[in-house]
Amino acid sequence: ADPVSPPRLGSMGGMLALPPGRGPHQVGCTDVMVGHTRQGLFLRLFYPCVRRAGAAEPLWIPRSEYCGGLADATLGRRWCSVPLSIALGSCKVPVSWNEPLKPRSRGYPLIIFSHGLGAFRTLYSSICTELASWGFVVAVLEHRDHSAATTYFCTAEAGTEEWLPFRRVPPGQKEFYFRNKQVHQRAQECVRALRLFQDLSAGRSVPNILHQGWDLSVLKESLDLSKVAVMGHSFGGVTAVLALVKEPSFRCAVALDAWMFPLENLLYPEVPKPVLFINTEKFQTPESIAKMRRLSSRNSQSRIVTVLGTVHEDQTDFAFLPGKLLGLLLGRRGTLDPHKALAITSQAALAFLHRHLELEEEQFGRWEGLLEGGGDSLVPDSPLGRSHL
Repeated sequence: ADPVSPPRLGSMGGMLALPPGRGPHQVGCTDVMVGHTRQGLFLRLFYPCVRRAGAAEPLWIPRSEYCGGLADATLGRRWCSVPLSIALGSCKVPVSWNEPLKPRSRGYPLIIFSHGLGAFRTLYSSICTELASWGFVVAVLEHRDHSAATTYFCTAEAGTEEWLPFRRVPPGQKEFYFRNKQVHQRAQECVRALRLFQDLSAGRSVPNILHQGWDLSVLKESLDLSKVAVMGHSFGGVTAVLALVKEPSFRCAVALDAWMFPLENLLYPEVPKPVLFINTEKFQTPESIAKMRRLSSRNSQSRIVTVLGTVHEDQTDFAFLPGKLLGLLLGRRGTLDPHKALAITSQAALAFLHRHLELEEEQFGRWEGLLEGGGDSLVPDSPLGRSHL
């Protein structure tokens, strides 16, 4: 199939039609929480699976509390949580819930994924499903720095949850210092997530306190931890860049429309590994692009490309909401078809990962031209006024 032709429709659950992955693997999904304090981790895992008849599909918004958090974080109007719950509560992700991991003799490469400000672990299901369908295990963190719309952990007391709401910059505090502290916590969580998979790979027993019935010990023989990348969107994009500084095992980063603001200038010379910046047309500022260029000058393999006709939310699942609902939630949408935008973004990421993780999948190499900004709706660097919107 043409890689950018409209795919078959995903689940029509409610108001959202997320596309299934286009790669050769069926995709499974489970949630993992370790530890009984906020120093633990919470993540959603997407992985190549063995799909059985009658497999369930997970909800896109996992619990009603997230609708309240979303209404508060994106709209500043908590009363919207009920209509949001009605509109989005039954939406499903076209992956198989808790199905077995597909065995593979040489382990799967791993991607640690960091969400944006006011988001949470399920709002990037389309890009994570796509990457998993091409043979990656993708772990999407739900950050506990109060930048998620909301999140929670389970305390040691049976059945008790502690919720961590979205937090705005306190009055009188400089935004840079507030966000800089958060980005360091987020990058540290990315490193801790890698440590979790290193433990599992070494055969250490790590209990999933959510009791999903999906056995984490299957990851012992199933990951190739010499091939690990870090990726994220917006606040998560700059988190991925910082994680490269903190952890030598991350071989490269893919930063989707990175929000460069929270990173201190001191760190720019410290980013030793290649970064692929995939920007949307309408989010970045000249100052932000200048920061990316400065950072990229440290590594000749780093690349900056811009997808024309896209806005910031086009790199999230919101791109697949109907126009009216999206307009109410986020204001505007890009002119490029979201399936095409997803295909360009994921193919550029796969070509970059193929190059820097030294993957054997030859087909990823056919998208190498995207890294130079070649192809329809893509330009190198920033668009310099060539608006397609």
